[in-house]
Amino acid sequence: MEVIHLKYPHKLVASDVPYSLAVGFFDGVHSGHQKVIQAAIDNAVRLQCKSAVMTFDPHPSIVLGGRNEKVFYITPLEQKIEKLKELGVDTLFVVNFTSDFAKLSPESFVQYFVRGLNIKHVSAGFDFSFGAFGKGNMAMMQQLAGDDFGVTVVGKFEQENEKVSSTRIRQALQDGEMEQAHALLGRPFEVPGIVVHGDKRGRTMGFPTANVQPIEGSFVPSTGVYAVKILVQDEWHNGVCNVGYKPTFNDPSLKQLSIEVNIFEFDKNIYGEQVVVAWYKRIRSEQKFNGIEALIQQIELDKQQAIAFFQ
Repeated sequence: MEVIHLKYPHKLVASDVPYSLAVGFFDGVHSGHQKVIQAAIDNAVRLQCKSAVMTFDPHPSIVLGGRNEKVFYITPLEQKIEKLKELGVDTLFVVNFTSDFAKLSPESFVQYFVRGLNIKHVSAGFDFSFGAFGKGNMAMMQQLAGDDFGVTVVGKFEQENEKVSSTRIRQALQDGEMEQAHALLGRPFEVPGIVVHGDKRGRTMGFPTANVQPIEGSFVPSTGVYAVKILVQDEWHNGVCNVGYKPTFNDPSLKQLSIEVNIFEFDKNIYGEQVVVAWYKRIRSEQKFNGIEALIQQIELDKQQAIAFFQ
């Protein structure tokens, strides 16, 4: 998949290659997003042109303000690129979302980022908006298209009588509802990271762990113990993961979050390895124990629950 970075007004490209484009932020590349992307791919086949996706970076709220909390991505850009590759997209346009870009009128957005890119068909969700203050909607897109390009509006995609959305997925992750997040995403939620040195306390208790430092911007689920899979050297392994602050050992005022995975039937040194943690089920909340023996007993119970879940 070709990745092309665009920036208004300084870094734009004119294309001789015709495209069928899916446009949206697509955080999560969830099951609803995949409907939009598949529409673009289907139209590319019909029109005998290349399929493309247009996304934006960074998140618009970072530029526009209006949010006090730190913005986390369900899929950071590099992970989003990998997911789009897996879906079979030919080209990804990454538009740098800047103050100048945010001021574009809907008409200018279409001129530069649709006509200027030789887009023959645009697919987007029913609630996609574009242009300054989100004044452009899909009805306007159809009006602005004229005879120059086709437009497909993908309707609301629901589960349990509610729209599948990145907001719902974030809430599920915050609540530790990994099975719901899985259903909404159409796949397990994943956090890419790198294995770093920890305090190595788990090894002395008979439960060695991989201490995973997530890549910057990753959305880390709420604290607790989870049944997970971990991708190490292109191979998936089952495991049990603790996300939290290790209150049995640490001063509660020291808020250093850790992600520690006990990988079942695994005995290799993997420091420095890039890994992916896939989250399947929350087993329990993090808690403080009265001594190491009580903690060891609970970890063994957690491990058996995770083994039973994967069986």
